[in-house]
Amino acid sequence: MKNHQPDYIFIFAVFALIIFGIVILFSASSVISHEKFNQSNYFLKHQLFYSLSLALICFFICQRINYKYWKKIAFPLLIASLILLGLVFIPGLGNPNGAKRWIYLGFSIQPFEIVKLTFIIYLAALLSKKEDIYQTIKESLIPFLVVIGIISLLVYLQPNMSALMITFLIAGLIYFLAGAKLTYLTAFSGLALAGLFALIKMAPYRMKRLTVFLHPEIDPQGIGYQIDQALLAIGSGGLFGLGFMHSIQKWKYLPEVIGDSIFAIVAEELGLIGAGIVVALFVVLSWRGFKIAKNSSDRFGYILAGGIAGCLFFQAFINIASISGLIPLTGIPLPFVSYGGTALIISSIGAGILVNISKYTK
Repeated sequence: MKNHQPDYIFIFAVFALIIFGIVILFSASSVISHEKFNQSNYFLKHQLFYSLSLALICFFICQRINYKYWKKIAFPLLIASLILLGLVFIPGLGNPNGAKRWIYLGFSIQPFEIVKLTFIIYLAALLSKKEDIYQTIKESLIPFLVVIGIISLLVYLQPNMSALMITFLIAGLIYFLAGAKLTYLTAFSGLALAGLFALIKMAPYRMKRLTVFLHPEIDPQGIGYQIDQALLAIGSGGLFGLGFMHSIQKWKYLPEVIGDSIFAIVAEELGLIGAGIVVALFVVLSWRGFKIAKNSSDRFGYILAGGIAGCLFFQAFINIASISGLIPLTGIPLPFVSYGGTALIISSIGAGILVNISKYTK
């Protein structure tokens, strides 16, 4: 298959979301930036000059690398990322108190964001070896169970249930794309749900979060505070919003205002129209991503493109649905929009790989 023009609609959606994220971060971060660093644009400048510059470099490099190259290095990449995931427990590198999700090396890295992408590449390489999916599943089952077991254990110990949920969703989607029977996927889904529910029951705060989702009035000043403030922000935005830079909730009312909760600020300042534009861009991003997968020139490209597109879709859907009160609140950032260097860089690498695959579609 000869090289041709990339999917410009997909590229437009990616860059529109990045620009939108920078614009809303300018407003959302102003209060906490001034409080912590005595300057209103600290987080914006950090995202622009460090995270975004590296993300763009990675995007342009990856869109030029032939996607088949990733198949050759899938296993070493996965092992390296799993080692990084384990380093969060090393004293002096990981967070000594609370959740251990970052490595601090003068700058912070969130290893799971890297694992998420290498896991997709590894599964795509594993399941594209043969056309006979059932023979492939038999041969891949043990390595798959070992890898997902290691990831699940390390993520659980952090703890990071949101990451565990994303891992299971990615695995289920990729096996579906590979052609696994519905009965296999149903059994896997059942086991994954049972495992997640057991882990929720083991930790009282997780069970309480689920209870508060079902009954928001139970703990409005405690575990239900973030979702209550998020819904207040979304509701007060109305159709046209309060106006750019005029958010009330960013004044230390809404937690994680530049991270998991940033969509609430979009809805508050830009209203249903602004929030709808963000949702529409993610719909376009997902549609073009899955179209790239459908038209890919080989099985590896199909599974890899579908896995990356699905991962971006899952993250966007879960973030928007949880901050809107449609599902229990999670700690998953909004791709290309939320503040965070590792997430932005990895999402950009994934997008770059998708763009390269789109150059070789049928």
